[in-house]
Amino acid sequence: MMERVGRRYELSDVEWEALSRYLPSAVTGGRPRVDDRRILNGIVWKIRAGAAWRDVPARYGSWQSIYTRFRRWALDGTFER
Repeated sequence: MMERVGRRYELSDVEWEALSRYLPSAVTGGRPRVDDRRILNGIVWKIRAGAAWRDVPARYGSWQSIYTRFRRWALDGTFER
């Protein structure tokens, strides 16, 4: 299997496979959830770059969505898992 080479600070396929199983499943009903990998890459970019939330590149989605998911996962114990 060939590993996808991503942009700087993005998760590789191997890293994504290792982490994705620990993320909570999407809640049914309501608005569809933005792709978890894209959001997680935005969170990783922000932390590794040491930038402000507002400076996360738009390719990861809106900074508000990224921050909201980060906050939700931090509060529900996702990162500890």
